[in-house]
Amino acid sequence: MFERVRNLREDRDLTQKQVAHELNCSQQVYSNYELGQRDLPTDILIKLSKFYNVSIDYILEISNNPNIQK
Repeated sequence: MFERVRNLREDRDLTQKQVAHELNCSQQVYSNYELGQRDLPTDILIKLSKFYNVSIDYILEISNNPNIQK
């Protein structure tokens, strides 16, 4: 899951600082999410899903389909 979060960021050529700003957290806290040193809180998971326009299931590696089901 943490690698997927990093890949989503890198695929969009974003820095950790840029994503942390969107999530309203520090770069260090965001880095800890990517490294798996901190669990992703539900509110951050939702924000990431909306920010990247992918399903939460995709971020959690429950699905390999990034599309949000409608």
